[in-house]
Amino acid sequence: MYFAALLARTEDGWEASDTELDDVETLSDLADLAREASPDEDTVLVLIEQEDSWFGVVRVDGEDDPRIFVSDAAAAARSSYGEILLTDELLGRDADAEDDLDSLDLDGTEDGEDDDADEDDGSAAAEAVPHGPVGDPAILDDLGVGEKELKSLSTDALTEIAEALGASEVLETVR
Repeated sequence: MYFAALLARTEDGWEASDTELDDVETLSDLADLAREASPDEDTVLVLIEQEDSWFGVVRVDGEDDPRIFVSDAAAAARSSYGEILLTDELLGRDADAEDDLDSLDLDGTEDGEDDDADEDDGSAAAEAVPHGPVGDPAILDDLGVGEKELKSLSTDALTEIAEALGASEVLETVR
């Protein structure tokens, strides 16, 4: 089961709204959704959690590029919402280089031989995603959640983050 919410920082404190991610296909779509939650270009946090598996935080500050933290990249890679967050840049991949390599036939087979390498492409891609956290662990430092604390969170992480931000009551209203 998934839970996703937006926390927008305002002059009066944090405002929470639950959000539907069915129409979100890219990180850019997610950032646009976050920016719509704060017309004053304040900080907006997108909090996504898959029950007891992984959580992600996307921070959008005005028109700046979104910053991302994912608690377990391998677990997130198996979910449709996690795939939105796991960009090539976040995983340290060069998308252009991969596209160039994909166009080459480097499987070691001669013309006319059977090519079994295509059957393994999915598992090879999955192995390229690291187990454990990826992204910017300092994403919430200035808001009171340090890198060490963020990396140590596991179950009910979003509630703990909201408590540290002083936003637990508003988050619970949308949960």
